[in-house]
Amino acid sequence: MMKLLYTVRKRLISALLITFCFITVAQADRSNWNTEKVEWLAGPGGVIKGIRFPEKVESTLDTSNGFRLFSMESSDANIPDNVINSPPLAGFVPRIAVNVTNRHSDDLDWVGYPRSSVVGHYLTNNPEQNYIIGLLDTGASSNIISYAGSQIVGISSPQITPNTVQLIGATGSVFGRVSMPLAVFMDGLAAIDPNTGFLDDSNMVGESNISVIVGDVPEENQPDLPTVVGTPISVYYVTSINNDNPISVTYDGNNYTAPDIKFYSHTDDDIPEYSNRIPLNLIPTGAYDVQYFPDLDFDTLYMLPLIPSTIGSLLQSLFFVSSVDLIEGTKSAVDKDRFMFDTGAQVTVISSAIAARLGLNPSKPDFEVEIQDVTGGLTYEPGFYVDSIKMAALGDWLNFTNVPVVMIDIDSPEGGYLDGIIGMNLFTEFNLVLYGGGLLGQDPPSLAFERILPQLIGDIAPEGGDGIVNFMDFAVLADAWLATPTSGNWNPKANIAPRYTPDSVIDILDLSEMAQYWLDTLSP
Repeated sequence: MMKLLYTVRKRLISALLITFCFITVAQADRSNWNTEKVEWLAGPGGVIKGIRFPEKVESTLDTSNGFRLFSMESSDANIPDNVINSPPLAGFVPRIAVNVTNRHSDDLDWVGYPRSSVVGHYLTNNPEQNYIIGLLDTGASSNIISYAGSQIVGISSPQITPNTVQLIGATGSVFGRVSMPLAVFMDGLAAIDPNTGFLDDSNMVGESNISVIVGDVPEENQPDLPTVVGTPISVYYVTSINNDNPISVTYDGNNYTAPDIKFYSHTDDDIPEYSNRIPLNLIPTGAYDVQYFPDLDFDTLYMLPLIPSTIGSLLQSLFFVSSVDLIEGTKSAVDKDRFMFDTGAQVTVISSAIAARLGLNPSKPDFEVEIQDVTGGLTYEPGFYVDSIKMAALGDWLNFTNVPVVMIDIDSPEGGYLDGIIGMNLFTEFNLVLYGGGLLGQDPPSLAFERILPQLIGDIAPEGGDGIVNFMDFAVLADAWLATPTSGNWNPKANIAPRYTPDSVIDILDLSEMAQYWLDTLSP
């Protein structure tokens, strides 16, 4: 998350997108704490690089529940079927394929237009090879193309304005550049051929005539900006996120795994139908389109984007869960409506105000996370296990117990601070359908969900599994030994470790996971 200050020549305009206001924890003696190195997204500009926890607590990368911390005295006994107990600290990463064309409107049209197929001309001669692996991020109120990504898809000086954006982190700031109006398109990783790495753009959707933030050349020891497709595009589409069908690809020497993500128009008959739905709100309300804020260039007499395209221009709306209840012992924070729904955050966050309501003490956390901000600087933030978090839904409410959260204050687009962020660690056991909406004339946004049926890890043979992990499954894994997505013997069903973030190589980690469940069967 980050605060953006838009600078044009010598004129400074302050415009909030999303801000992490980091709280420095009073550092008690942590010499007897254990440390694990991790790489988790905390939203745009924030990456969790490590986690620290007391010796009396043990950690595990459990194959069915992701990274968890366990008290030696904790127990999962007698948990009802409709309750998720002790969700992982970090959830999945919704990675997507992204490309750019030159499609834009005339100089006096600042509005973005949703596109159900690719329009315009790509900026490179080989768009099937020159694309970006980005992030679907509903916590971003503007779209961002990394510097490295801009070089891949061909964004060059004619597509860049003189205007810049200052992104402020906890320890400093970096600059991004404001683009000329372009068109951005996206699809899930399933659009990438696992053998050739070529991108099939036949099902890509996106938006034209939008200005984006483009990363500048990173300074020494500073990370590049991420490539993210934010709410200004996802507001127009229905997005399915299928965690029961992870997709693995290798691109540009890197391995990526993400849920199977598909995009639909709101009238598409193929949208998955789930019986449970969480009402969302687009806040601030009242926006009627996506647009950039223009500025007259007196040298050329053209209207250039001053501020990148957001929902409602200066309103910069985002998705919020309509009602969240939190309970810790005898204390509670009930019916909170300022929890942002953020697909770009792997963790769940609460504000210091919510932490105070729950009686949590930041000087005595259950764990700490080390966060790297947009500048590369590091800070430690306190984490806690909260007794209960519930989200109101039409149908079954979502109910979580023993929930890991990180305490960070984040500026709200309405002013003040968010109550927190609902991150993807709460949804690892669900398939989701995000209905964009909330603009004037649209239906309200919502999140439909369905819990994934129990699966036996390692039960990969025959097709669909047979309810037992045995030599049939071992034979399938052995046939794919040391395979990657570009190998002729690649088998994605054997890519089972680590859970939720498989590493796209069939090796000893996958064999070890299968061995843990050897001869196990599904309960009748």
